[in-house]
Amino acid sequence: MLQRFPMNRRGRDFAVGDIHGYFSRVTAALLAAAFDPARDRLFCVGDLIDRGPECECVLEWLTRPWFFPVRGNHEHMLLNGQVDLHFSNGGAWFYGLADAARDIIAVGLARLPLLIEVEVPEGVIGIVHADVPDADWTALKAGLERAGGGREALLDDCLWSRRRIMSGDESVVRGIAAVVVGHTPLQRPAMLGNVIHIDTGGWLPKGRGGYFTLLDLHSLRTLPPLADAFHLPRAHT
Repeated sequence: MLQRFPMNRRGRDFAVGDIHGYFSRVTAALLAAAFDPARDRLFCVGDLIDRGPECECVLEWLTRPWFFPVRGNHEHMLLNGQVDLHFSNGGAWFYGLADAARDIIAVGLARLPLLIEVEVPEGVIGIVHADVPDADWTALKAGLERAGGGREALLDDCLWSRRRIMSGDESVVRGIAAVVVGHTPLQRPAMLGNVIHIDTGGWLPKGRGGYFTLLDLHSLRTLPPLADAFHLPRAHT
């Protein structure tokens, strides 16, 4: 459920939003950022698959030693056998594959953690696909380790919730310096409390204005750049 990463003292750490089968566009964004795979790391908020033309490339990307995604709701639909729901949300490509290919992809996706923690100069940044229920990172980790119905509710919030972004909730998530999420496409990245939303629709069809945002986890600056870097709430600086 949780994967932890120590400080990257040799290079930079970036996070990227939902990829949805557009790996070539992510590659272009990395080239524009002069990404160095020997030193830099790329974290992703999940939804690697569905909707785009390059979904089968997910296996190749999962073998790259510098790429670290969490599970999104699209991976979860595939793994949970929610065939009708998955098919109607861009998953048709998967069910057209041979059984052996489907099994290999499912095994790779099943290894994805639900949460990632990355040590940065300001403390620890958490990564989850959609939201942090009850604005408490420590309680979320403890709840996910327990069995029972409550755990399923936490999973649903982590993978599906849009409550914070839809309500404009600026409460601070306790127990973590900042949290990076995707799931909801925005015209530009946004920070509510200490939660940074970075899905800017890089997977959208051309002509709809989407693009991939890269967030530098050490400086909280974005590429393409905003006027200013994001800043952690005073209690977390």
